[in-house]
Amino acid sequence: MADASTQPGAPAPSAGAPGAPVDAGGSRNVRALVFLRDRGIIILWLVLVAFFAVWAQPYFFTLTNAALVANAAALAGIFAAAVAFGILSGALDLSIPGTSAVAGVVAGLALAADKPVWLAILAAMLTGAAVGYVNGWLVQRGLNALVVTIAMLTALGGVANLLSDGVAITGLTQLTWLGNGDLWGVPSMVIAVGLLFLVSIFWLNQFRSGSRLQAVGSNIEAVRRVGLLADRYRILGFVLSGICGALGGIAVLATTSQASPAPSVDLLFAAITAVALSGMPLTGGRGSLAKVLVGTLIIATINSALIIKGIQPYWTTVITGLLLVGALAFDKVMTSAVTARLTASAVVPDGTDESKQA
Repeated sequence: MADASTQPGAPAPSAGAPGAPVDAGGSRNVRALVFLRDRGIIILWLVLVAFFAVWAQPYFFTLTNAALVANAAALAGIFAAAVAFGILSGALDLSIPGTSAVAGVVAGLALAADKPVWLAILAAMLTGAAVGYVNGWLVQRGLNALVVTIAMLTALGGVANLLSDGVAITGLTQLTWLGNGDLWGVPSMVIAVGLLFLVSIFWLNQFRSGSRLQAVGSNIEAVRRVGLLADRYRILGFVLSGICGALGGIAVLATTSQASPAPSVDLLFAAITAVALSGMPLTGGRGSLAKVLVGTLIIATINSALIIKGIQPYWTTVITGLLLVGALAFDKVMTSAVTARLTASAVVPDGTDESKQA
């Protein structure tokens, strides 16, 4: 016997009544909100580029300036990757400037002694990995991650000065090809950082160890309950952060042709800002390295436009801070809206939650 709602002349079921069609509009709204939440930072960057192309014409929207912006973003991107790896594994590593300084000095000493470039780079990366391992080991012994990494930052600054006798190691031109060279018109630093991010994104998304590292950052106790060696992946996050910090030290050396023992805290703040702009929660567990890279592009784009217009550079900090607050508020609003929509769609027509029906 046919249902009454299917009889000729019967009124169509109202929304929310049994047999009512699925609200396709609501589904589209959820997809639109998710898109804005996940791609909002890219849209923001494109809007800024379009605005500055008009506001700072004719010098901003040129290939020469694009290369300068990309190069500046690349340098900050290495430090942002270091911050991101620590956060993805569940801890914010504040020792990165110290790691960068020590690794840069180690590489500088090797280059000053006429050692091969590959050996200097390898020594710096091993130094960064060792620092990251010590950080991770101490944190896994129950010490607070922020306190450990701040203490390590202070100690590493002293070690860098001890190794270099308190002065910068100058005249290091062996890596000029990386810091100031180009390949087919593209800055070498941009190519190197692009490869770093491509490999990192591929590993995080396609390899089991990358997924487990993010799982540890999200809920380390849950990972332990399923029998995985959670401590190993937390330490791995610190090691990767240390290696990226060391690569940042090499990049600074390549750009300036000197190895300074002074930790560059400004680069750390820029990196944390880029990570926060990407929507990556500082509590860890989820995030996108691709959006972190876009975050560095936003900062470099703002800085470039203000320089072209002759505006004092500290306005970059003001504008970036406001954008950061706005980005955090936007992410919170979008996430709450998506959650509300999904919760509403999970309620059955008679008003009772599906989870309560047997």
